[in-house]
Amino acid sequence: MPETIRDHDDTGVFSTVAWHRTARVREAIDALPLLHQLSDATLAEETFRHYLAQDALYLADYGRVLAAAAAQAQASEEMAFWAQAAREVVEVERQLHATHVTDLTAAEPSPTTVAYTSYLLSLATAGNYPVLAAGILPCFWVYDDVGTRLKAAVGDLSTHPYGDWIATYGDPDFTAATDTARDIVDHLADQASPGTLARMHTAFHRATQYEWMFWDAAHRQETWPI
Repeated sequence: MPETIRDHDDTGVFSTVAWHRTARVREAIDALPLLHQLSDATLAEETFRHYLAQDALYLADYGRVLAAAAAQAQASEEMAFWAQAAREVVEVERQLHATHVTDLTAAEPSPTTVAYTSYLLSLATAGNYPVLAAGILPCFWVYDDVGTRLKAAVGDLSTHPYGDWIATYGDPDFTAATDTARDIVDHLADQASPGTLARMHTAFHRATQYEWMFWDAAHRQETWPI
C-alpha cells in the first residue's frame, strides 16, 4: 500500500483541519501490519476471520449509531442519508462476513470493540447531533482512504484472497457516501458554537484513534485478559 497519506483538499474548514490534526494517527494506521499484510495477501485467514467477526459486532452497534443520527438530524436530506447508510452498512458487511466467516455466534466483542462502540453509543445518547456526526465520520473516511489506496496498490483483485473486502471499501459509491458524510459534518460545523465545534474535533480525533486501535487489536486477536 502506498505510504503517502492522501490529503483532502476540500474547502470545508472543519474536515480539512480535523484531517490534518489526525495526521500522526493516520500515519500510524498506514504502518499497521494488518493493512500491509492485507495489501500483499500474506494476512493469515484466521486473523482476517477474527477481524471480520469483530467488525460484525462493531457494525451492529454502528448501525444503531447511524440510525440515531438519522433520528436527530433536522434536514430531511441528512435524515435520509444516515438512514440509508445504516441499511447499507449492515447489508454490505453481511455479504462480506458470509463469504469469510461461517459462524459468528461464538464471537465475543474484544475490549477494543467494546470501547469503540461504547464511545459512539455515548455520543448517540448525548443528543448533540453535530458532535455525533463528527464522531461517525472517521469510520467512513478512514476506511475510504485506506480502501482506495489498497485497491490502487493491489491492482487486479480477482485473485487476491481478500479482494472482495478491498473492492467494497475502495468502491466509488463508498467514496461518494464518504463525501456526503463529510459535507454534512462541514455544514454542521459552520453553524456550530465554539464549544460544540471543539467537541466535534474531540469526537473526530477520538474516533480516528479508535480506528487504529481496532485494526491493531484485530491483528493481535485481542481477547479479555481475565
